[in-house]
Amino acid sequence: MDTQSYKTVSLHKETVNKEWVVIDATDLALGRLASRVALVLRGKTKPGFTPNVDCGDNVIVVNAEKVALGGKKMTDRVYTRYTGYPGGQRFTTPKEILEKRPTELIRRAVKGMLPKNRLGSKILGNLHIYAGPEHPHQAQNPKEIKLNEI
Repeated sequence: MDTQSYKTVSLHKETVNKEWVVIDATDLALGRLASRVALVLRGKTKPGFTPNVDCGDNVIVVNAEKVALGGKKMTDRVYTRYTGYPGGQRFTTPKEILEKRPTELIRRAVKGMLPKNRLGSKILGNLHIYAGPEHPHQAQNPKEIKLNEI
């Protein structure tokens, strides 16, 4: 038997290798898209994943306005928020959100799949969502990935 000692690699802020990736959201199911984006943002697709470090990639999502929801979810699903005042409960549907701010729907879905702590807030900052096919991050040379490659 080989008595070689193996050392567990724990990444930290200085040793993390962050990349930029582009995902096209055209005709993709919202939940499947959000779960895959959350995996890449968190860094779980990398071999040196460390749970307490932001070791994920920067993700650019384009064509957010073309995301799909199955069945009648576009009109039947309801998002609830509260203003803080009496009688201040407000309701919106995904269709209304897509009309006003198309990027908000994906941001909400991904945020719900990230840790609910300071690290989750920091990781959400690595997500860049754009309604159309253009984005201002060409200088970072992002590589395009398909969701079935993850």
